[in-house]
Amino acid sequence: MTAEPQRLQYLEAMGLTAWTARYRLPNARPTEACDWALPAPDEDARQAPGERLHALLESPGEAAPAPPASAPEAPQRPPTGPGKARALLGDMVPGAEGSAAAAPSAPAAPEAATPRAEAPQEPLRFSLQVACLDGRWLVVLPREAAPGAMEHRLLLNLLRAAGVVPEQPPAFEAFHWPQIEGLPVQSPLEEAGEGLQAFLAGRRRRGWAPERLLVFGDVATLAPLLALQDGHCPLLGLPAWQGPGLTELAGSAAAKRALWPTLTGWCRAWLGEASDA
Repeated sequence: MTAEPQRLQYLEAMGLTAWTARYRLPNARPTEACDWALPAPDEDARQAPGERLHALLESPGEAAPAPPASAPEAPQRPPTGPGKARALLGDMVPGAEGSAAAAPSAPAAPEAATPRAEAPQEPLRFSLQVACLDGRWLVVLPREAAPGAMEHRLLLNLLRAAGVVPEQPPAFEAFHWPQIEGLPVQSPLEEAGEGLQAFLAGRRRRGWAPERLLVFGDVATLAPLLALQDGHCPLLGLPAWQGPGLTELAGSAAAKRALWPTLTGWCRAWLGEASDA
């Protein structure tokens, strides 16, 4: 593999500019910091890019002694030093045709079967409203718009009835996926899960340390993503509950009554986790 400084030199000699990202994209991994020593500019820098490339390609490599005439022909090793660019570029180098014609033809190696690239797929598309009660309990609403005043008041009343009284009222933040349109997608479910995990990891600086997940509402897109099983969310590794949305609870007395047994469990969990903290 060509070393990075050498690759940059070849690109510079060919008149190509190497670009490096100055800003991080949302949820992107940080770029590794590298410091390469570049050669000091000399008189060759005033040459045109094409002339510098040919000068680089024509520079001799390490000469090897010729084998005796009677000795069997030894297998040739690839040249080292700057001259190896000629072997890498092949017929792109001026004059390579003549040298190729003079060399004895070798039997063509069978082409290895190259795996077919998977066709891009459509990403999962969903919107969430996410809040974290005192940095401990995640409250997720599968919807695009933030809850209105009536729904916000209903949520506070439900939490208060369950004995879950956070010091600060929940402040919802929107999370949309995909965050950037037009990017190729190979694994929609896995990529969406990593995006949600990265979103929550970024909120840890604000004190978010989720211990439990509450989902008000049901969206078919979220079912395979969260994969709630027996009160547990494998994606986030948290105890989880999912029930009716706030709009349904606001208009159904039966849905409110069905929620009462669950509220008792919330009270014990909130007080028990608070005493352990």
